[in-house]
Amino acid sequence: MTKQGKKVVIAAADTFRAAAVEQLEEWTKRSRSILVKKEEGSDPASVVYEAIQKAKELEADVLICDTAGRLHNKKYLMDELTKINRVLEKEMPEASKESLLVLDAETGQNAIMQVKAFKETTNITGIVLTKLDGTSKGGVVIGIVAQNQIPIKFVGVGEQIDDLQVFEPQEFLDAIL
Repeated sequence: MTKQGKKVVIAAADTFRAAAVEQLEEWTKRSRSILVKKEEGSDPASVVYEAIQKAKELEADVLICDTAGRLHNKKYLMDELTKINRVLEKEMPEASKESLLVLDAETGQNAIMQVKAFKETTNITGIVLTKLDGTSKGGVVIGIVAQNQIPIKFVGVGEQIDDLQVFEPQEFLDAIL
């Protein structure tokens, strides 16, 4: 997005995982975007709130909220996601929103349960399928897409800045077949 000339603000709302903020700091430097962060253990919804204020102040084109990975069976984490969504709706009701669920291509059948739980908590508009550069081909996602009518938006094929790519269905099918 920054290569397209857009001003991007990123909310470091994964305040629990060690080194999560540090990783985002590195990626915001590489991508020339703006990071909003708080200390470890902070309320993720408050980070999102501050990022919204920063995005408004800077008249940013895009706000990306990076949240913690969640296990579908951890209710408090799913409740946290609901709280973040409420903040976004209250502070930016007019904004176009995407809610992308990041799935590891190696997850397998557990991904089906993840999608089900996330659909109950938030309006998932797309899937990001990562680790397609490994041995897994991500075949489980075909059933997920078919059952839930959620499109794959991006795929991760490595760890470099250009390795997050727009999903190309035919290339994906060719690789599986």
